[in-house]
Amino acid sequence: MTLPRMPAAVIFDMDGLIFDTEALYQEAFLAAAALAGHDVPAAIIRRAIGVPWARSRVFLVEHMGASFPIDAYFTQMAAHFDRLAASQLRLKPGVVELLDLLDALGLPRCIATSSAQATVRAHLSVHGLTERFHAVVGHGDYAASKPAPDPFLTAADRLRVDPSCCLALEDSHNGVRSASAAGMMTLMVPDLLEPTPEIRSLCTAVVDDLHAVGDLIRGAVASRSTA
Repeated sequence: MTLPRMPAAVIFDMDGLIFDTEALYQEAFLAAAALAGHDVPAAIIRRAIGVPWARSRVFLVEHMGASFPIDAYFTQMAAHFDRLAASQLRLKPGVVELLDLLDALGLPRCIATSSAQATVRAHLSVHGLTERFHAVVGHGDYAASKPAPDPFLTAADRLRVDPSCCLALEDSHNGVRSASAAGMMTLMVPDLLEPTPEIRSLCTAVVDDLHAVGDLIRGAVASRSTA
């Protein structure tokens, strides 16, 4: 397995890729439902995770009905998540090692996420990663959210790198669709969702973790040096 070309920049998703937040969000959604006595199926919650809040709200109301107290539910969910993140926000395997490799190679990197800028900065600061990304593209920085290509195109523009020269790292289906539509080399690192045949067709590769991403970049470096 090799990359088709050496990337000039790397674009990271955040939730479920840099931080192990998807499981925390799932726990927060379930806790908020239990606290208020709502029967929100776990399968519905999984589909609501990893998409912009506005879309999650619409999706949950469509499933639960117009009388579902969505504002109160999201307030409780957010409070649960903040409590969990304060003590359980963990890095995914290989994050620091991959950033060290990118530093050594002089490759710029950006985060492209559906989360708000304030959330991104808060998460990065917990692990001292704030200065390790050259740009952050968050909710409100682009016209259309994933699966539209806008977040990744905006990230490439911020780094002043052609999208086709960027390597995008994603864990979600909509994220893969977004990066692929932006014309980027796209690696999926699955978290809660496994790739479907459609998603595999959009990926340059599906890998186990960020250590494997580093191995692919090293391989591209070696191929370039022997060309």
